[in-house]
Amino acid sequence: MVRTPVYLDHHATTPVDPRVLEAMLPYFTEVFGNPASSSHAFGWKAQEGVEKARREVAALIGATAREIVFTSGATESNNLALFGAAGRAEAGRRRVVVTAIEHKAVLEPARVLESRGWQLTVLPVQPDGRVRLEDAAAAIEPDTALVSVMAANNEIGVTQPLAEIGSIARARGALFHVDAAQAAGKIPLDVGRMQIDLLSLTAHKFYGPKGCGALYVRKRVELSPMVSGGGQERRVRAGTLNVPGIVGLGAACAICRAELADEAARTRRLRDRLLEGLQTGLDGIVVNGSMEHRLPNNLHMTFTGVDGESLLIAIGDVAVSSGSACGSASATPSHVLAAIGATRPDSAVVRFGIGRHTTDEEIDYVIEKFATVVRHLRRTAPAQAG
Repeated sequence: MVRTPVYLDHHATTPVDPRVLEAMLPYFTEVFGNPASSSHAFGWKAQEGVEKARREVAALIGATAREIVFTSGATESNNLALFGAAGRAEAGRRRVVVTAIEHKAVLEPARVLESRGWQLTVLPVQPDGRVRLEDAAAAIEPDTALVSVMAANNEIGVTQPLAEIGSIARARGALFHVDAAQAAGKIPLDVGRMQIDLLSLTAHKFYGPKGCGALYVRKRVELSPMVSGGGQERRVRAGTLNVPGIVGLGAACAICRAELADEAARTRRLRDRLLEGLQTGLDGIVVNGSMEHRLPNNLHMTFTGVDGESLLIAIGDVAVSSGSACGSASATPSHVLAAIGATRPDSAVVRFGIGRHTTDEEIDYVIEKFATVVRHLRRTAPAQAG
């Protein structure tokens, strides 16, 4: 018997891993000091927890501890990367390059910079969701200050050729920022090999707490601070540190680093089981984006001949999304699907996000539920229209 509701929306957020919670708990009560209090043991112990977490975050992405800046999450990290880099850009470099499928936490800051007189280049993507390297090479001009490309898309799960784009950006003297909110902890990331200068991540996407994230800032890269008022975090992000959250972020990174290969293989197997089951039980379904270059736990599908809102209501006890959690309240068509030419009238779009605790039985339940509901909706659609 499958316990419902079944949660397959792990791109929106993940539950805190019990091991992460266990690591955090002492920092709410026993180790409650301010890490900036350097004159007594309460502060020292809190600082030890922070620095351990800094090392754990760094190890996950191939960085050094001193290159990690703690933030409230990926949105703040993205804003700090874009506005911070723009504030310290060399004279004559007034161009920002982003892809058409970036998260709004990148696209909107980029538009703000454009409104301030910056040149903005939006890179198109191919129908499979990937950037063409020829397009990237043409777009990254000598006046480019920053290139921002997400590691994996938050809707369709497609991954980008980061090392190749990083090489192009480095050769042109531009900083390379990567929004890794969806990718961190799920696929290998190496900031050195990929020539990444700035990288954003957030704990709640990989079984850590909400409200805590980090920005990797490569050594000798200077950013203008967004929050002033203290010397914390390399003087680019002032404020008392969220010690329990930071400890949780570090613990989540350590677990992901140790278990990444096994977890990726398991979630990929479940993802493929889900896809095969849906394709066997239904016709008129389309996978959006590349299957080869995709997060192992992601499946993004269009169900033709079905109203999207009706489908999400009818499946009831299966938690999935029609796209980004940030845009779920908006009726505006997905800019990601528009960019890959995958918007279809009279069709439902569903994002499946498989997680650490998803079971085979849950996948089989979801397959049966979707097959039953989609067939029913297709049968009744003509009658409803009349």
